[in-house]
Amino acid sequence: MDSVAVFEQARPRLFTHAYRMLGSAADAQDAVQDAYLRWAGAPHAEIERPEAWLVKTLTNLCLNRLTSAAAKRESYVGQWLPEPVLTGPDGDVPGTVERSEAVSIAMLTLLERLTPSQRAVFVLRAAFGYPHAEIAELLGISEANSAQLYRRAQQLVRDQRTRFEPCDEQARAIAERFLDAAREGDVDGLTRLLAEDANSTADAGGYLPAARKRITGRDMVTRYLRGTFGRLGELPDPFLRFIETNGEITLLIGTGNRLLGTLGLSVLDGRITELHIQLNPEKLGYLAGQLGMTAFEPAELQQFVARFR
Repeated sequence: MDSVAVFEQARPRLFTHAYRMLGSAADAQDAVQDAYLRWAGAPHAEIERPEAWLVKTLTNLCLNRLTSAAAKRESYVGQWLPEPVLTGPDGDVPGTVERSEAVSIAMLTLLERLTPSQRAVFVLRAAFGYPHAEIAELLGISEANSAQLYRRAQQLVRDQRTRFEPCDEQARAIAERFLDAAREGDVDGLTRLLAEDANSTADAGGYLPAARKRITGRDMVTRYLRGTFGRLGELPDPFLRFIETNGEITLLIGTGNRLLGTLGLSVLDGRITELHIQLNPEKLGYLAGQLGMTAFEPAELQQFVARFR
C-alpha cells in the first residue's frame, strides 16, 4: 500500500481523534491536513507502525492548537459549545453508539474542562486503547505521569458524565412533536415533552447578546422556546428539518440554502433534557459544507436578526 493510501485509510479515525481533542471540526480538519503534510515528507521506509506515527504527530499538533485555544476560551463571550458535525451513516463519525457518545455535545463540553495533557491521555486511552507505556512514548512523558493524568481525567469525566441515549426512532418522534408544539406555541405540549430540569444552552459567539446565558428549568425553557419559534415564521423562504449531529437529533434552521443555526435535542427516558443551540456562524461553516449549504456571515447574521427585534 502506498503512503497516500495508508494515510487515507487512517483519515476518518484521525479526524475523530482531532475533533475529540479540539472540539472544532474546522480545526480538526486543518490539523489532519498538517499531519498529512508531515507524513508526505517522512521517511516511510523507517516507520514500522504508520498509524502510531500519525497519531503521535496529530496529537502533538492538537496539543499546540489547544495551548493557543485556551486563551481564546477565557475571553469567549457567552456559552461555548463545540462545532456540530454529522454523525450516523452519512457523517464523519459513523459506527457504534460508543463512538456517537464520544463526540456528543455533553462529552466534548466535559473534555473542555481537562488540561490539554489530560485530554490527550484520556482520548488516546479511551478511543485507541493505548497502554500507558505507549501513550508515554507518544507524548514524551513518563508512564507514571500518563497513568496519573488518566486517573484525574477519568475521575472528572466519571463524576460529571451524564447518561447518553442514542438517536433512535423514539427520539425522532419526540423531536417531531417538540417542533409541532413549539411552532404552535403549545405550552402544555412543550411541558409534557421537556424534563422538569431541562436546560438550554445557546452559543452565539457574542453576536447575539440575548443568547449569552444558560436557561434552566422547564418553565423558563418553555418561555424561551415560545419566543424563539414565534419569530421563525417571519423568515423568508424558511426551512426546518431534522438530521443527526454528534449523536443527537438536531433541527436545522435556515433560509433558502443558508444555514442560520442548529438546535440539538438530548432525549432521556422519553423527555428532552438538554437543548444545544449553535448560532455562531464561525462554528457552522463545516456542517454547512457537509450539507452543501453556506452559513451566514457574522455581520449578515447581526443584520438579519436585527430585522426581527
